[in-house]
Amino acid sequence: MDPLLLALIIGVATTAILFSGLPVGFGLLTISLVFIVSFDGLSALSLMPEILFGKLESFEVLAIPMFILMGAAVASSRAGADLYTALDRWLTRIPGGLVISNLGACALFSALSGSSPATCAAIGKMGIPAMRERGYPDTVAAGSIAAGGTLGILIPPSVTMIVYGISTETSIGRLFLAGLLPGLLVTVLFMAWSIYSTWSQARRMGDGVSALTAVTYSWRQRFEVLPRVIPFLVIIAGVLFALYGGVATPSETAGVGAFFCLLTAVVIYRMWQPGKLWEILRDTTRESVMILLIIGAAGVFSYMLSSLMVTQTIAQWIGALEVNRWVLMGFVNVFLLMAGFFLPPVAVILMSAPILLPVITSAGFDPYWFAVILTINMEVGLITPPVGLNLYVINGIAPDIHLKTILRGSIPYVLCMFAAILILCIFPEIATWLPTTMMGDAR
Repeated sequence: MDPLLLALIIGVATTAILFSGLPVGFGLLTISLVFIVSFDGLSALSLMPEILFGKLESFEVLAIPMFILMGAAVASSRAGADLYTALDRWLTRIPGGLVISNLGACALFSALSGSSPATCAAIGKMGIPAMRERGYPDTVAAGSIAAGGTLGILIPPSVTMIVYGISTETSIGRLFLAGLLPGLLVTVLFMAWSIYSTWSQARRMGDGVSALTAVTYSWRQRFEVLPRVIPFLVIIAGVLFALYGGVATPSETAGVGAFFCLLTAVVIYRMWQPGKLWEILRDTTRESVMILLIIGAAGVFSYMLSSLMVTQTIAQWIGALEVNRWVLMGFVNVFLLMAGFFLPPVAVILMSAPILLPVITSAGFDPYWFAVILTINMEVGLITPPVGLNLYVINGIAPDIHLKTILRGSIPYVLCMFAAILILCIFPEIATWLPTTMMGDAR
């Protein structure tokens, strides 16, 4: 059978089985086994356990449960609320300061958790009621938190970046560095839009501008919250120093960071009760197993595509297209956006990155720059239906805010992400300068 026709059949079958509601990991394994047995016979099944577990034997995989434990320990405490409170008290005089505080808290919490839903939930539980209480529209209150939560998969340490590194065999430390400045860029774009939106709304309100006026805090109130926040900021600084200073590998850094986040949660927030510690470990195990199963299943899926010559044929076909490389990148972005609408980021990365990376590099694009572009596309998928995980997290926090309202409030931030992709296409050094400066040329 022609490999391109086979690729189409596999694509349709994979889409159908994933839409059936079957978990992503089991869906990928089912598709892989069906096509491997159909073309290579039952004898090929003897290789499957080796491929599945071989994908998980890398030492770098250990970083995933450790960073998830780090995020779970922080998310189970009041760290998110304290980050939000501290920023609110220090940024109170800035137009739209409450929205800025929430976005800043999302960015800082992302550096601790590496998880988008955890960031969304931790900051949203405090931030959304506060914004609504001070007169901010539901679209702004819900949309800003939904968008701010997406920073969790871009700002390091990012679990999706680890997954990309494992699936493409690229340096995780270099990927973290590549995501740092773009993560700040997206945060600044979010904040700029929030300031403009609040200012324009205040002008329209006229006499009602006091509804959005910042609350005044004394210097004592500003400083009293810092002792609960500073330890986590020190942990962030320590993790970044260990990662980028060559002190430890990502897996070692994740282990130490998880230990200190757990210790800080126990000491500062008195979470020494066995029940609370059990919840942290339970949530960590559940999410880690889900991701590791998808990684192993994606390894089998990639083997199936490779053994049937699907991956090689698609790469050759795309490479033979006589189109400008930026037109090619445009098609890739559209594909990633469409995939992100229906699948979680980890699944999209594991399924598409091994196929797309040879095409991207042959067209002259940097693989670490592309990782950032891919991740921003996945961020868009987190706040757009039908999957739109962050939309449902926000709806769970504030069930009286309709999903349509949350989506409408998120759209301006989606446009900010598109603007970030455009800026990174014009100035790719934003993603490549820091890794090259600190770790040398990847080539």
